[in-house]
Amino acid sequence: MNEIASTNLIEWMTAAASAFGVIFLAEIGDKSQLVCMTLAARHHHTPVLAGSIVAFMVLNTLAVVFGVGLALWVPEQVVAGVVAVLFGIFGIKSLLAKEENEDEEVKELSGHSIFVTTFLMIFLAEMGDKTQLAVAGMASTLPVVAVWLGATLALSATSALGVIAGRKLLRRIPLHRLHQISGVFFLVLAAFALTKVF
Repeated sequence: MNEIASTNLIEWMTAAASAFGVIFLAEIGDKSQLVCMTLAARHHHTPVLAGSIVAFMVLNTLAVVFGVGLALWVPEQVVAGVVAVLFGIFGIKSLLAKEENEDEEVKELSGHSIFVTTFLMIFLAEMGDKTQLAVAGMASTLPVVAVWLGATLALSATSALGVIAGRKLLRRIPLHRLHQISGVFFLVLAAFALTKVF
């Protein structure tokens, strides 16, 4: 009995570690990490990290429960269109932001607003993405909870790295330049999303 339990535990831990490794490497430098970096550079980091983690928890849950069928239920063009609009609005808003006096206190969005913004941007951008499909694929052959946990920890770790990098950027780049850079970045993402609509 102990031998069976030990074998099951090893299989479970191997599945979790495999999911973590695959998803972590796939997500480094991906758009969701860049979204975390950009938002954390401009806003308080805690709601950015919380919003990204909750978004990934929901996405991974959908992936393991519904598998690849999720991507089939929601047409890619619809998701891409919503992402393009969301990123476009955020990009234009950032570009139109007034140049701030660096000595003045920066107007900070409420934690709830930052959380919701981060959640929506990552949720919509990652729905049907390669990492979600990879989670769905692994969950079809490996222990589901182990895959979910490994993938969620991996995506949380890449989000945390993005947040840390974003906070370091804030210390080195003037705030108004950061607004402009993030505006351009989000407009590029919006344009990329539009290519999937047409």
